[in-house]
Amino acid sequence: MVATALLAACSTPTNITYFQDTDQADGAEIVPVKNIVLQPNDMISIIVNAKTAELSALFNLPYTAQRLGQNTNSYISGSSNSYVSGYTIAEDGTIDFPTLGRVKVAGMTRQEVAKKIKDELRNQGQVNEAVVTVEFMNLYYQVLGEVARPGRYPIGKDGMTVLDALSSAGDLGIQGNRENVKLLRNEDGHQKTYTLDLTSTRSMIYSPAYYLKQDDVIYVEPNDFKKRQSTVNGNNVRSASFWLSLGSFVTSTILVIQRISRYI
Repeated sequence: MVATALLAACSTPTNITYFQDTDQADGAEIVPVKNIVLQPNDMISIIVNAKTAELSALFNLPYTAQRLGQNTNSYISGSSNSYVSGYTIAEDGTIDFPTLGRVKVAGMTRQEVAKKIKDELRNQGQVNEAVVTVEFMNLYYQVLGEVARPGRYPIGKDGMTVLDALSSAGDLGIQGNRENVKLLRNEDGHQKTYTLDLTSTRSMIYSPAYYLKQDDVIYVEPNDFKKRQSTVNGNNVRSASFWLSLGSFVTSTILVIQRISRYI
C-alpha cells in the first residue's frame, strides 16, 4: 500500500503538456477566423484619408494633445495616434459621423463599417475615392488565475484566440489546470461559460470560445495539487514528504516487530 502510494506520488503527470492529440488533428479543416462584431458602448476610431488634408479634415474628429499644460488642437491625418478621439457606439447601435449623421454600426465588423462609411461618402457625392480605416479603441479581455501576469489586456486586432490571450498573460503556471480553463462571455445579455481543454487540440480550436470577443474573462483554475496546498491538513496528508515519512515509520515498526519476535 505504501509502495503504491509512493509510486503514485512520483508518477509523471499526464495533464501538463499542451496539444497532446496533434497527430489526430493533423489534416483537420482550419477553423475560419471570426472577426470582432461591434456592440453598443464599444469605442472605435474612424479615419478618412482623401486626396487632400483639407478634405480629410472634414470627416475626421479633432484631437487634443495635452503636454505640460499646453493644449494643441489638430486633426487626425493618420491611422495611429495616441491622442485620437473615438466614436462610442450608442445603445441604439449608431454613431454620429461628420456630414453623414447617425450611422448604424453595431452588429458589423471593422471592415464592414469601413466599407459602409466609404460607400456613404461616395453616394452622397462628398468623396469619390477615400481610404477609410477603422480601429478598436476600448475593447479588452481579462485573464485571471494561475497565469504569470493576470490582468486586463486590449484586443488590438480581429481573430485573437485564447492562446493569444494566455501568451500575453505569460502562459499558465505549472500549477494551472490545463484541462478545465473557463471562459466567461456575455452573449445577448446572458452569461455564458465555456470550458476549454488545452491538452486537446481538436476540442480547443473547434470551441465557440476559441476566438475572443470583447469583455471575455478567462480563468485558469489551480490544479488539485495547488488546491491541496491551500489547506494545511490536505498538504500534509497528500504530500510526497508525508508518504516518505510514513513509509520510513512503517519500515522501522516492522523491523522492531521482527526483532521482538526473535525473543518470543
